[in-house]
Amino acid sequence: MRRGFVTGLVSLVVLSLPLVGSAANRDSYNQLNLFGEVFERIRRDYVEPVDDEKLIEAAINGMLQSLDPHSSYLDAKGYRDMQVQTRGEFGGLGIEVTMDTQLGLVRVISPIDGSPADKAGVKPNDLIVAIDGEQVQGLTLADAVERMRGPAGSNIVVTLRREGLAQDFDVNITRAVIPVDAVRVEAKGSIGYMRVRSFNERTDEQLEDGIAKLEREAGHMTGLILDLRNNPGGLLDQAVAVSDAFLEQGEIVSTRGRDPQAVQRFNARAGDVIHGLPMVVLINGGSASASEIVAGALQDHGRAVVLGTKSFGKGSVQTLIPLPGHGAMRLTTSRYYTPSGRSIQAKGIEPDVVVDQPIVSPLGVVIHPRSEADLRGHLENDQEPTTPATALPDDAKPEQVQPGDAKPGATAPGAQPAAPVGNPPVPGSDEDYQLQRALELLRGVALFNRQRDNALALNG
Repeated sequence: MRRGFVTGLVSLVVLSLPLVGSAANRDSYNQLNLFGEVFERIRRDYVEPVDDEKLIEAAINGMLQSLDPHSSYLDAKGYRDMQVQTRGEFGGLGIEVTMDTQLGLVRVISPIDGSPADKAGVKPNDLIVAIDGEQVQGLTLADAVERMRGPAGSNIVVTLRREGLAQDFDVNITRAVIPVDAVRVEAKGSIGYMRVRSFNERTDEQLEDGIAKLEREAGHMTGLILDLRNNPGGLLDQAVAVSDAFLEQGEIVSTRGRDPQAVQRFNARAGDVIHGLPMVVLINGGSASASEIVAGALQDHGRAVVLGTKSFGKGSVQTLIPLPGHGAMRLTTSRYYTPSGRSIQAKGIEPDVVVDQPIVSPLGVVIHPRSEADLRGHLENDQEPTTPATALPDDAKPEQVQPGDAKPGATAPGAQPAAPVGNPPVPGSDEDYQLQRALELLRGVALFNRQRDNALALNG
């Protein structure tokens, strides 16, 4: 970056300050002069040559990250990646994966039907040992996923380990555009199971398609399980749309910024896509932001029983502000509140029925519960007394790899819950203990309703 540009940037910031001779403004000028002095000293005296643009971006990012864990700066590439995530499609292999923490390898949950991975013969439970010759062991799950993504039409070599085979083997795969299915459904007898993985631009339409599929497969559907576990959030307007799908009326969520008069309310419109059938919403410590909006709205209106463990507790909204010619600024601009007026910031949604998910962990591994309240610099809950943050041990920091909430038309990834330690069961499987308890609850409700109807008919 040319020196003239840097000088112009600092001058622009200075000139944007109010031209009033207050002590506060004079102090701001002095601080900007300090910034310029430090910047010039680094450029001149640092032991190795430095890139001006990277220095400025680091300074901007540091300023934003000092506000809270979810405000940050996205460079041009990060901004493009964020737009890809919210559109709900990307160039990749088409596999759902998880991290096998005991082996330190990426395990395939399932290839998407018809995807490049499926056509190449990748199977559920395959272990990914290497990507283009680079060992997976030592990478985070986010790093491994990033390496598997790429432009459609590009090639990748994945080394797999499969149970029953003596040796690892390579698979050549050509990447393609993969639509991200935010919603997956399955009929569990007469009960519908709907897993919402994220809140991207296609979530609401996929929800409607999923309900139609469940009605065909389940026949006379008697209830619905909405699974929001490990869903880190996404677009605010999609959280509103998903909540609205199951509510006939009333407030869904409200947002409040710095100005106490600037309150924005989102209300439900008439029409319940499952016509009042009993519902259970599954949540856990990985359910954050948009997921908590949905769970809180359905819980406050008495529309669903919330089952599982306490959610993450991210009750803030980020606005993505494009910076022409550069990237974008992600800035926390408001808190959100459930219909009853409660803030879940650094607190989370408490389930109506607490059910822990058994997880097998390596001997000696201590599982640290992770939540918004554990993040250094988190916003305090404005409805509770201020309490100091409880910092996690250095080896137990939440990973910052998932999208968080954003206002309609934008998204904002931030520090989000990491995957639980150990190997939890695949969501929706027969080994999924929380799901089995939800099924039992809905079956009990269906049995009660049948017996009540029979009694009414008998006495009618």
